[in-house]
Amino acid sequence: MSRVFVDTWDPSYGASFAADDGGPASPSSAQVDPSVELDAAEWRPLTPPPGLVAPDVVLLVDGVRRIDAGLWTEEPDGSSYAGLAASYAAGVVRCDLRRGAAELAGARVARGLFTASPSASDMVAGQIRYELRKVSGSGELSKLPAAVQGPLTALEIEVSGSARTDGDLLVVDGPLRNRRQLPRTIGYIKTQHSQYLPPALAGIVTALRPGQRSPVFRLGTAWGGYSWYLRLPGAGGAPWAGIVRVECSPDLTVPQAVELAHLSVVTLPRFASTAYKDPRAPQNLIPIAGLERRLRGLLGDARLLHRALTLASTRLS
Repeated sequence: MSRVFVDTWDPSYGASFAADDGGPASPSSAQVDPSVELDAAEWRPLTPPPGLVAPDVVLLVDGVRRIDAGLWTEEPDGSSYAGLAASYAAGVVRCDLRRGAAELAGARVARGLFTASPSASDMVAGQIRYELRKVSGSGELSKLPAAVQGPLTALEIEVSGSARTDGDLLVVDGPLRNRRQLPRTIGYIKTQHSQYLPPALAGIVTALRPGQRSPVFRLGTAWGGYSWYLRLPGAGGAPWAGIVRVECSPDLTVPQAVELAHLSVVTLPRFASTAYKDPRAPQNLIPIAGLERRLRGLLGDARLLHRALTLASTRLS
């Protein structure tokens, strides 16, 4: 009889690994070079060098977004275009590990009207302005939510840049994507949608103990980059419980990537959440969880904004 494990995540958040979406058990089509830090035949769980300590300052950046309303335009020629009015916010938490203190180092809120309409302009709802964000192509309604990610990422870069100091480590919640140029920066991926490694190497990942990581490998995806897995403390006994993937810029040298991999192991576990406090423990890092709550509060009341948008559209029609 096979062994059965209960995922520690609250099921309302999905799963800590997305098996239903071709998760860790299903291979990715991306090209992978596992022989970056060690030859594939020499792969084994790794621990940081003795005496290595976390940076004095760690910055954790995240963003949230919300669709305030769906819209349709009526063009002069009788055609119509879909649109979305969205609010989004980005913030950064500064963790001073010497003092054992964390504080919000910056946060910004923006709002946009996302549509391919050739005649649309900024939309003012009460005292709130939704800046026009032209979407290329036909502007299909199903594709509009993804258009919010670009401006949100730009906002995250802007907010985190103003908070940086010499020698800090910046942790981005999610893949780096077009933030690869930021120095001493790692991307933190807490949900594993795809298995990038062949079964023999994936078995080494699932054998990791808390505080251990896999060797660094390189992904040949569109965004590319160096990557590695590590296991956080406090996870259940399931093979992928508490496993996160971390990545850094492909523009770094191999020694620089390995240095960041070591730093991630001595830094990230101290922020791991616990199951009785967070339904996505341990992967949802404590500073990130607090930042998400603050940012969602900054977005404002969704019902009031929807009402204001509805009144604004009535005046425009």
